[in-house]
Amino acid sequence: MEIALLVLALLLVLFGVAVWYALRWVRMRRFGGVSVALRWQPDRERSGWHLGIGRYRGEEFVWYRVWSLRTGPDRVFRRETLQIADRRDPIGTESYAVPAGATVLRCESRDQEPIEIAMGPGALTGFLSWLESAPPGRRIPRAS
Repeated sequence: MEIALLVLALLLVLFGVAVWYALRWVRMRRFGGVSVALRWQPDRERSGWHLGIGRYRGEEFVWYRVWSLRTGPDRVFRRETLQIADRRDPIGTESYAVPAGATVLRCESRDQEPIEIAMGPGALTGFLSWLESAPPGRRIPRAS
């Protein structure tokens, strides 16, 4: 009897985690999230891609990893410090790890390590528009 209760409790916990992931994914997509793959430390040979959802939050681009229990963003990028250093198509097996039709952007920031962001055509257009726009009186370098 005790083993059955233990198994039932474990199944309920697993079900709760699955529901948490599903609700988190739907909530992020419904409120303006776009599919984005991110790779930090791109100069390291064994650096891999991580799938996630990117959202715009005023002056910040926030990124939520798909398989994470965090309630807040995993990475935050400020528009004023982010700059595009290079743009390329996925190479080799990268095309399986990034969103369909993605372009890879190498981004550099004053206060963070270089990263690579991969996103599809629609998300790329939105990202470049967001990056190049700025409130009156502030200059942002051209992104494209």
